Order: sequence, then structure tokens, then C-alpha cells
Amino acid sequence: MMEIKVVSSNNNQLLKRKEVEFRIEQGIQTKTPARLEVKRVLAAELKVGEERVFVQKMRTLTGTNTTIGSANIYENADQAKLVEPQHILKRNSPPEKQKEEAT
Repeated sequence: MMEIKVVSSNNNQLLKRKEVEFRIEQGIQTKTPARLEVKRVLAAELKVGEERVFVQKMRTLTGTNTTIGSANIYENADQAKLVEPQHILKRNSPPEKQKEEAT
């Protein structure tokens, strides 16, 4: 079971997004959570749709069960497609969708 906590939040009106720093405490003997799982839990925590949440980076602190990271929550998914780099869009889409885009 992972516990996610929003550490800081900043509204960026120019890019129409909220920039969030988060911290995850995962249980003992568990691996770093998957990006899509973090995206789902973060969307539920912030009460927004998953299509508006884009996890930028995640890093597990050495020797701990703590992961820190950052994410952007957009006003709508179309705005995200205009602003986010292509590799971040791919990382935040399900594997089936990634294969379709590659072909």
C-alpha cells in the first residue's frame, strides 16, 4: 500500500496548470510504484481526471521506502498536449496506447 502526500503546489496561470511536488511512502519490501499507478492515485487525491495529470519525474531516495516526484495538472487535456514534451506524453499513456502511436 502506498501513501501519497502533496508537499507543495503552485498555480501556473500562463501555462494553465497546477505544478505539484509529491512524496510517496511505500511499504517495506515494495518496489518503486509505476508511473501510471502514481498518476491514478494522484488524480484521485486531487479529485481531477486522470487525463489531466502528467507525472514529470519520480525518484526513490537511496536506502529508503520514500519516492519524491513532480507532476503537472492541467485545466484540460488539450492544453497538456500543447505544452508537455512528447516523451512525457508517451510515459503517461497506457502501454497499449504507446504501441498504437509508435506504428
